Amino acid sequence: MSEAVRDFFDDLARSGGRMLGQVSGTVRFDLAGPDGLDHWLVTIDRGRVVVSQGGAEDADTVIHTDEAFFLRMARGEVKPLPAWLRNDFTADGEFRFVVVLERLFAPPPGARHPREVAGHAGPPEGGTPR
Repeated sequence: MSEAVRDFFDDLARSGGRMLGQVSGTVRFDLAGPDGLDHWLVTIDRGRVVVSQGGAEDADTVIHTDEAFFLRMARGEVKPLPAWLRNDFTADGEFRFVVVLERLFAPPPGARHPREVAGHAGPPEGGTPR
């Protein structure tokens, strides 16, 4: 397993995901790498995130992919839901956690929050809001 994968999960355990306050459940990532298959279990309890590595514990959803593709999602280069629809990775279990992946991974490079964009694009002088 690469150091980048370990760093991602260490950071996730430290800082949690984005907007997970209403989410509870478990997601197991089965990542194929040069040294075989690594299992990572992410437990979410109303925003609190706990990560463990090891065996193939039961989970609400199991994500199967290779390490390189996982890292692309983790960096925000690939959005999880469209990637799943293209069958770039597979998921077994509750579909809602495929959607939750968007909150676990980084936003796309250069992404800005819609409120930030709206705050900078005020109405034209003397005009009405767009």
